[in-house]
Amino acid sequence: MQIHGLGNKITWHESKNEVEESKKELIKILKQLEDVLGEKPYFGGDVFGFLDIALMGYYPSFHTYETCANFSIEAECPKLMEWAKRCLERDTVSKSLTDPDKLCDMVMRSRKKFGLD
Repeated sequence: MQIHGLGNKITWHESKNEVEESKKELIKILKQLEDVLGEKPYFGGDVFGFLDIALMGYYPSFHTYETCANFSIEAECPKLMEWAKRCLERDTVSKSLTDPDKLCDMVMRSRKKFGLD
């Protein structure tokens, strides 16, 4: 999926230009997902399903993308973030995902270690 590739470009960027281009493309894709979600609580309608499970795998990285590219996914895609929060209310989801803050801290330390900051 393009989210991962764009996220890598944002996270491990070497130029501000690359970050801005990738950020714009990522927001575009997230808005498309938001359009598909519409007013439904989950992508499958009223039932939490496989697409919700698959897409929530990207959620822990959102904080890292926001930090590296200086933007807010919640400001850009509020319905998508409401969906994510709804999914996180499920123990099966919240207990199986990496802590977004810990992931971001690890990435930022790695960026510094490799001289990318």
